[in-house]
Amino acid sequence: MLRLSYLIVLLIGVFPLIPGFFGMIAPALGYIPPLGLFNISLDAFYSVFSWPGVLHSIKQTLFIAISSSLLASIMTFSIIQAYWGTRHWVRVEKSLSPLLALPHVAFAVGFLFLFSDTGWIARLIHLVFSHTLFDGFFSLQDTVGIGLTFALAIKETPFLLLMSMPILHNLKVPETLQVSQSLGYSLHQSWWKILFPQWWKHMRFPLFAIIAYSGSVVDVSLILGPTHPPTFSVLVWQWFNEPDLSQLPRAAAGAFVLFFLCSLLIALIWMLERTFLGFYRSWMLSGRHSHIVIKPYFFLLLAAISLATLPIIIIWTFAQRWQFPNMLPTNWSLRFWQSEWFYIQETIITSISIALFSSFIALVLAIIAHEYRHKFSIALPMYIIALPILIPQLSLLFGMQITSLWVGQDHYLTWVVWSHVFFAFPYIYLSLDGPWKSYPIRLSQTATSLGLSPIMTWFKIKVRTLSGAILFAWAMGISVSLALYLPTIMLGAGRITTLTTEAVALSSGHDRRVVALYALWQAILPFVFFSVALFTNRLLQRRTNLTPLGIK
Repeated sequence: MLRLSYLIVLLIGVFPLIPGFFGMIAPALGYIPPLGLFNISLDAFYSVFSWPGVLHSIKQTLFIAISSSLLASIMTFSIIQAYWGTRHWVRVEKSLSPLLALPHVAFAVGFLFLFSDTGWIARLIHLVFSHTLFDGFFSLQDTVGIGLTFALAIKETPFLLLMSMPILHNLKVPETLQVSQSLGYSLHQSWWKILFPQWWKHMRFPLFAIIAYSGSVVDVSLILGPTHPPTFSVLVWQWFNEPDLSQLPRAAAGAFVLFFLCSLLIALIWMLERTFLGFYRSWMLSGRHSHIVIKPYFFLLLAAISLATLPIIIIWTFAQRWQFPNMLPTNWSLRFWQSEWFYIQETIITSISIALFSSFIALVLAIIAHEYRHKFSIALPMYIIALPILIPQLSLLFGMQITSLWVGQDHYLTWVVWSHVFFAFPYIYLSLDGPWKSYPIRLSQTATSLGLSPIMTWFKIKVRTLSGAILFAWAMGISVSLALYLPTIMLGAGRITTLTTEAVALSSGHDRRVVALYALWQAILPFVFFSVALFTNRLLQRRTNLTPLGIK
């Protein structure tokens, strides 16, 4: 039974990678039978690279991806160095859940309201200094992508911190610091020369994930990214939305080029790791004094910016008249809540329904996969399951959509739910990996020796022990589903609307009050489900004497 269930996991969570990849390659070579295109050629690739400004767009994308990932990595390790082992680390851990629950689109909208040329920060500077001193200083959608770079770095740092926590426990930081300092290294030398190389090596997959995401993100780039030209992922997305279907091979070729660019970015991270850890060991073994001293301000800065996005979004939903450079609206009103509520409540119901259903299926599949790996020695390696995170969504979804045209494209809701399961499954699987490995098997062995059946042992002992991790993974899956933009818009063919798709669509040129309303609800829902998971976990802890492994 477990083998059959694992086969279902492979069919739903892994096998679609094959038609997704080949469904991208065939159209890129000009082979699309539904459109009457049968001649294989490289004309689509010539069309991609002959597009005006495409090379600048590619350079811009590479700069944003590398810079944001590097900045996020530096901020992450600097926060760890400053707070790990101190009484402030507990506050950092407690702050991660709300920071992770904030969706990228909602954060991007709040970031825009804060740092645009008429945003809150610009208003504050004009109020304190003058009305003309900083005119034109703020421009998020600059030609280089500085605003998008900082936004991605700030949003990716909490994820890297979360991924670092089990790694740091395995590295035995206090013991390592004690031994290295006894050998003559200073505290800062111990962190950067002893712990940093080990941390970097174990953070390989999270770094792969963030650099691939930064290089292929569409929704956040549409809100914060440059426009003339846009990032390469947005450019491919624009080609994909052209009404002339004969231009579809160019979009497919662009999706393949985007896949190649993200593969290069991942290879760059791997090469940097190999070069630094392999050829510069003399720096790590050297006893020369290091002057690298990082002040513990990074976490305060990113937490302040992330949490400040919510108040500014809330204020915009009630603002009727807000002149620049006033810090607060001059007139307040419930007008937009009243006028939009009829439309937004249907979108909320659709978003919640898809998130609950898809996250539950993904959670069941992840549990089956972990049980199979625990019972049998042969199972898929981690990097295969993590491929949907590492491969650009736009590249993969292009092939999936072409495949759906052959299978039957009328069942839009089914395709959307399946795509949400497909992309939520790796996140849930990775979040359950640590708790499942650390589960004390002796508990199940003792229960079985006392006469409890294997099935009852699993439900009464293992599930209760891991209830905290399961609930956290469930909330994580819901949060991922609520934030998915491209799977919903592409496989739903624009017929399935969620809070994310509406927020992105309205962000370009629409009334800020309406945009803020959709962004607020998109931010509220993940907080609600994470809070439900935490409350349920505490309730279960009170009803059992077992100590759950997972979230606290």
